[in-house]
This record gives sequence, C-alpha cells and structure tokens, in this order.
Amino acid sequence: MPEGYLPLFLFLIVAMIFPVVALGFAKLLRPSLPSGAKLEAYECGIKAASNARGRYTVRFYIVAILFVIFDVETIFLFPWAVRNQALGWFGVAEIAVFLLILIVGYVWAYRKGAFEWV
Repeated sequence: MPEGYLPLFLFLIVAMIFPVVALGFAKLLRPSLPSGAKLEAYECGIKAASNARGRYTVRFYIVAILFVIFDVETIFLFPWAVRNQALGWFGVAEIAVFLLILIVGYVWAYRKGAFEWV
C-alpha cells in the first residue's frame, strides 16, 4: 500500500468513528425522562389539530418542481453567460434549445393550471 494513502485512510477511520463515539458519549450524559407530554407533537403550546401525516394536494408538489426548474435554469444560465463570448454561435444555439425546452415546460404547466393557487 503506498504511503501517500495512509493519512487518507486514517482520516476516513476517524471520520467514521468520531460520530459514533460523540453520540454514545452524549447519550450517557443527557437526562432521559420520557413522558407523554414530552413525546407529544408541539404546536405553539396548543394541542395538535390533526395527525402530521396528513395528505397534501398535488399542487404543492407541482410548485416544488417548478421551483426546482427555476433553480436549474439559473444554474445553467450563469456559466453560459460567463463564457458567452468564447462559445460563439454554438453557445447561442445551445442556450436557445435549452430555453425552448424550458418554455415548452412552462406553457404545459400553465395549461395544467399549476400557476393558479386556489
């Protein structure tokens, strides 16, 4: 085994052992007196209105996916804008295809009513 990898393996071993030891030590030090009041869900000092595992409408997930699409759009547009001069017309065509696909997705979401929050 090459000597250059020894520090890496030592770091890996310490990184795997440290959380286990730290959590075990914390479990020994902390007070553990569970009761019904401590195990109950906390909602601003009042009794829980319903089960936390309730069903959500699909609209919440569609909004989350649209947020991810906006995020990914920004992630892809920034490097393109930085290297725009070096890419030339190939870069313009590349970003045009990307934006065309994105716009088709937005039109589809708009027609499905994903942008209406009612």
